Amino acid sequence: MKLVSADQMKRLDRMTMREYGIKGLILMENAGRSLADAVRRELSLRQAARIAIIAGKGNNGGDGFVCARHLKNQGFHVTVFSFAEPEEIKADAGINARIWQKMGGRIRKVSSGAHIGKVLAELKHSEVVVDAIFGTGLSNPVKGIHADMIDTINLLSRPVVAVDVPSGIDATTGRVLGRAVRARLTVTMGLPKLGLFLYPGREYAGRVEVADIGMPENVLRADNIKTYLVDDDMVRVMFRPRPPDSHKGTFGHVLVVGGSPGKTGAACMGSMGALRAGAGLVTVAVPQSLHGIMEAKTTEVMTHPLPEDAPGVVGKKAIDEMERLCQGKSVMLVGPGLGTDERTALFVEAALKLAREGRMKIVIDADGLNLLASIFGKTRRCREDGAEAVLTPHPGEMARLVGVDTDTIQQDRPGWARKLSDKTGCVVVLKGASTIIAGDGGFFINPTGNPALATAGTGDVLSGMIAGLISQGMRPIQAAVAGVYIQGICADRFLELYGDRALVATDLLKEMPWVINSFVERD
Repeated sequence: MKLVSADQMKRLDRMTMREYGIKGLILMENAGRSLADAVRRELSLRQAARIAIIAGKGNNGGDGFVCARHLKNQGFHVTVFSFAEPEEIKADAGINARIWQKMGGRIRKVSSGAHIGKVLAELKHSEVVVDAIFGTGLSNPVKGIHADMIDTINLLSRPVVAVDVPSGIDATTGRVLGRAVRARLTVTMGLPKLGLFLYPGREYAGRVEVADIGMPENVLRADNIKTYLVDDDMVRVMFRPRPPDSHKGTFGHVLVVGGSPGKTGAACMGSMGALRAGAGLVTVAVPQSLHGIMEAKTTEVMTHPLPEDAPGVVGKKAIDEMERLCQGKSVMLVGPGLGTDERTALFVEAALKLAREGRMKIVIDADGLNLLASIFGKTRRCREDGAEAVLTPHPGEMARLVGVDTDTIQQDRPGWARKLSDKTGCVVVLKGASTIIAGDGGFFINPTGNPALATAGTGDVLSGMIAGLISQGMRPIQAAVAGVYIQGICADRFLELYGDRALVATDLLKEMPWVINSFVERD
């Protein structure tokens, strides 16, 4: 499903009106009718139920006035709480406000905090509240009377239906602009907005329903919109049944390089993630002094010792051996538990060079990313054209890679994921709630997963899964999208059985066979 930013939606509206001659008044009529249908359907309201619609001065408020008209015609008691008199409202919204007034619709003006106090009792007697205050154009913090009204709506113990986006949410980034309405249902018009699927906006939006407002199909399918919400259909086409004459060599060989004193488990989990994702063979290479530990940890995974620059540290001495090991391998995962000794940075740079030369696909995770950040800082060379590489940072690692603080990353996760992908030429997986995948000109938001994933090792399993999927022939962007989506479903299955507090990373490995098998199309 395509997602749009506020600016993209504005351009699509203009295209609909200018190129196809569909008037804004028609789009508003369709939006308001769809909203009324959703309110009635979602809440199973009895006739004569009381409905409160809080309408702003813009198009969002116009949708609210249209909704009010249709609900009134269906026998509901509707009151519109407006921040302006009908004659003060401009353009299409003003036309619908005056239609509402002419048909005897009830309007209560709200222009001060004192007014809010007076209408609070009436709001409490409403069975549902429709938030039509602000739309996608909001970009500044909410203040004054609007902030007071949002606070009042949130204090009511009534279901709230938001129009397009909950008022106070940035439609592009999902940020809260001062304060925002908490909705049970958001009815978004034409195409869903990015901010409805990015936290904290996702939490405020409740369930999201997309309303068809009559925009032409060619507009909705505009090629310049390459942002998507990942779904089952998108992932299903990435999997195919395995030929009956398959063997382990058919599905690739993953090389995992990681491990340092106290962190051999990370390399082990990355290796098992690759195997469970379906890789035919996996070899894990670790510092020579840790090789015995890794052999004891693993059964199905092959192991290989790497020369050390110091006990437990791989660096320049291991580069030649790493290049030899890469022969016959499909993809290399570098980083799980690798350590951040500065000598190891030379090793990571050499591994990335192999990818840049087209000799090896690569996934870089965890300590590998921290070392990559130090390389970028020293050389100022970030572009890796030709490298089929996937970077899998969490927000802290992303901050180090681009040279800002973590809070800055979290305020615009989509923007920073795009910037790093454009800067490096790599696929970027920015982990966290609503993980973001950017690369190959596309941009994807993952809706699966839950707080159970907030535990050590889940990132190692994910990077291994991505490497394992690449080894079977998926393009890096496909493997990143599928790996993130499937891991989220594994966590969601665990949540249903055990809650969100008890998961350990290896529990994901137990769920993966069932989840992956559910996506394989059968002839």
